[in-house]
Amino acid sequence: MALRAMVRADEIWLSVLAAMVGALGGLCVFIITRVTLFLHAVLFGLQNGGRLSGLSHLPAVRVILVLGLGGLALGLFSIFVTRIMPRRPVDPIEANALHGGQMSVQDSLVLVCQTLISNGVGASIGLEAGFTQIASAFGSRIGRAFRVRREDLRVLVGAGASGAIGAAFDAPVAGAFYAFELVIGSYSLVSLSPVAVAAVAGVGVTRFLGSVPAAVMIPDAGHLTWHGTAGVVLLSILSALTAIGVMYCVTQTEALFRKMPGPVWLRPAVGGLMVGGLAAIHPSVLSAGHEAMRTVLAGGVVPKMALMLLIMKALASCLSIGSGFRGGLFFASLYLGSLAGVLYGAMLGPLGLAPDSPTACALVGMSAMAVAVIGSPMTMICLILELTGSVTMSGAALVAAVLSLLTVRRLFGYSFATWRFHLRGESIRSAVDIGWMRSLNVRRMMRDQVRTLPSDTPINRAQTLFPLGAAQRIVLVDRDGCYVGMVQMADLHAVAPSTMPIATLSHFPDAMLTPLMTVKDAAEMFGRAEADALVVVEDVQSRQVVGILTEQHTLRRYAEELERSRRTLAGEERFPT
Repeated sequence: MALRAMVRADEIWLSVLAAMVGALGGLCVFIITRVTLFLHAVLFGLQNGGRLSGLSHLPAVRVILVLGLGGLALGLFSIFVTRIMPRRPVDPIEANALHGGQMSVQDSLVLVCQTLISNGVGASIGLEAGFTQIASAFGSRIGRAFRVRREDLRVLVGAGASGAIGAAFDAPVAGAFYAFELVIGSYSLVSLSPVAVAAVAGVGVTRFLGSVPAAVMIPDAGHLTWHGTAGVVLLSILSALTAIGVMYCVTQTEALFRKMPGPVWLRPAVGGLMVGGLAAIHPSVLSAGHEAMRTVLAGGVVPKMALMLLIMKALASCLSIGSGFRGGLFFASLYLGSLAGVLYGAMLGPLGLAPDSPTACALVGMSAMAVAVIGSPMTMICLILELTGSVTMSGAALVAAVLSLLTVRRLFGYSFATWRFHLRGESIRSAVDIGWMRSLNVRRMMRDQVRTLPSDTPINRAQTLFPLGAAQRIVLVDRDGCYVGMVQMADLHAVAPSTMPIATLSHFPDAMLTPLMTVKDAAEMFGRAEADALVVVEDVQSRQVVGILTEQHTLRRYAEELERSRRTLAGEERFPT
């Protein structure tokens, strides 16, 4: 009880809690990576610790068989799990944006198992989805155990992702910015300490345990001069356009597989057979592509080979995700970007516009492609700086990140993560908390005491019942109590007394609110109807009046919640001045 109170009252103890979460994230990275490498070794017969994507040849029958049966196993496992737990796991970004950081460890373990099966059999996707999912879920669970505030719970979810990504790349600063940009949605001084400590703790755990090879190793980053700036600009834009093409193809592939006849559980098997066919040509399309990317960064891939591998890897990733394999595109985008950088660098070389070395081209392409896919520019800038130690290359990464982000937002509108939310009907553009907007609905704002009058009441009778000053407006209902319109008191007394029904003066017969409408939807309805007050009905079909809401009150409550959200992001809620 005392410890719980200290965590709620002091940011130092919150940072200690975040360090525990980050350490758990690093442990998760270690376990998931070792299990995946073990599966690769057993299923594909790897010797002496070799990496799957670094092989030059694999027996065609074996690779097709492993991917086909692996896809079948994933499909059957997913069907079995769906019947036991029909709910969909909540992504860390979605959890922080809509649910105040609440995630389920049990649901996340299911996604981790699906990711392990997918990557373990060689599907062309990365493990980062599993890393961040389970680490963030542990952060959420620990935060709820200590009953932390909503904003602190969101920070702990980000701390889990920070520790996981930092551990995966051996890059704590990149891990921290991954959490700020993608999972928390903002940077503030209040969240800096917990997230940074978590990232360092995650990296510390993997270094202590050892045996987890670095995700990316760059032997020589090369040197970039101001002369190569034009090449960096062109490389960045071309790589971003390639990323848009890959993201679009993923969604189209998913649509094609959804139209495929036959049971749903068979789709991963079909996709696995197709990916296996590509891997029989060249194994570098398998898994995330870490070892293959090291070959590219070491200058071991010529432009013609880069073109072939770029097409094959993009197609394999689309088939893997589209057919139902679980995983992410972050790690895969790094490999795709390095190939794109080498290819476009070779194209610009004869024009004198390419950077000096193929490795520099690959790093620029990698930065641009990854930013386009994950939508996290500072993460990639810090990652390049931590991996290369080169100030000039981090400057090139900055240019690549900015241009890639602008290109994708201008032409596509979303990163891969937020695009998939958009396809599900969620209006999430980032992890910024908008859950309060959904919880602040019409029911919470409306006034349930409503003055009603039958719509066939004569005007002179209504003027007697409601003299000036008695109310601002009258709600009209029919004989069944259904809403038919609203009359302003000024309009009622502006006409001469008569026996005409009051319904002749009514307005807004079809403009109604329902109790579950969000404050945003209500504000939009006021704008469309051009009304300063609207009736709230039980539902549009019954039209039974349950309350009334004014535009003034709606906008005031909306502004209050926006200000509270701003103060939370700035840390003013925890430390009021």
